[in-house]
Amino acid sequence: MKELFSLRTVQKKIVMLSKLAGIVLIFSYILSTRLPVNEDASFLLWLGFVLLLVLGIDFFMGRFITKPIDKLNASAKRMAELDFSAPCGLASTDEFGELSASLNTMADNLQQALVRLEDANTQLERDVEKERILLSERKELVDSLSHEMKTPLGIIRAYAEGLQDETDEAKKQKYVQVIVSEVERMNGLIVTLLDLSALESGAASLNISRFDFVELAETVAGRLLIDAPDTDFDLQYELPEQKAFVRTDRRRMEQVLDNLIVNAKKNVYPGGVLRLELTVDDGALHFSIFNQGRPIPESDLPKIWTKFYRDSCAEYSGSGLGLSIVAQILSMQNLPYGVENQAGGVRFYFSIPVTE
Repeated sequence: MKELFSLRTVQKKIVMLSKLAGIVLIFSYILSTRLPVNEDASFLLWLGFVLLLVLGIDFFMGRFITKPIDKLNASAKRMAELDFSAPCGLASTDEFGELSASLNTMADNLQQALVRLEDANTQLERDVEKERILLSERKELVDSLSHEMKTPLGIIRAYAEGLQDETDEAKKQKYVQVIVSEVERMNGLIVTLLDLSALESGAASLNISRFDFVELAETVAGRLLIDAPDTDFDLQYELPEQKAFVRTDRRRMEQVLDNLIVNAKKNVYPGGVLRLELTVDDGALHFSIFNQGRPIPESDLPKIWTKFYRDSCAEYSGSGLGLSIVAQILSMQNLPYGVENQAGGVRFYFSIPVTE
């Protein structure tokens, strides 16, 4: 019995409405003809019933058919414009309600698909940009490496050709030493470049440990500045009396100290001041090394951290990668670092948090 009077479909609603309209139309006609009035009044009364019936049908058709279709149409237009912010609010138990639920489900699926697509496009753009940068860096690296190799290769070739025609054993031995020295220079350049590439690509990770940085600085400075036989400068230094522990990669930080100290030692004036300072302040350890010497042009200060950078007035020595490795190691740990010209020389510095 319930199924008979159920209005769960649009078709049943229309059939039920048409049957009710027919019944009302027949009942109104019978009622108007049975009333004790003349024919004209009876007709006018019946016509009034008909008008009321038409208005009632229009009201119910608008409620059950027109308004749901308008809501569905408005939601479909928003979805066609990729606006999924407002779901279709039609709630009914008929086909329109099912269509509304289907539209909302489709909107949710499309929204999720668009989000995934935008994420994929963003990732693709990053990958393309990364690939473009890698290609540019690779080309720059090849060009720079080719340029760097020309000098040692030219020296090796010249001395090798001279070795073929030279009869003096002393000169032969000297030529051989020069060739071996240049081969070692090329080998050091390649090894350093591979190490830097591993750091930049993430293939080499940091091995974090806790250690006394003051002890490390004393060891490196003693080896490079105090115990070295070719010291022609006035060494000044300031180190904390107490230990200062840090958490970082000991080997990589030793590499940083090596490169900064060697760079200062190489650029200090003969007999000039080379000052190394290590201080602890506000929970951080501050390293600084100053060499009395020719200042770096202000326009070149940002460039000194790039691969193969050399001052135009510098002599042919080193790989041109030391400061690049310093910058990469410190950047991997988000440690502040820099370089500045001071009165009479150049100062390099960096800071690292102190741990308990």
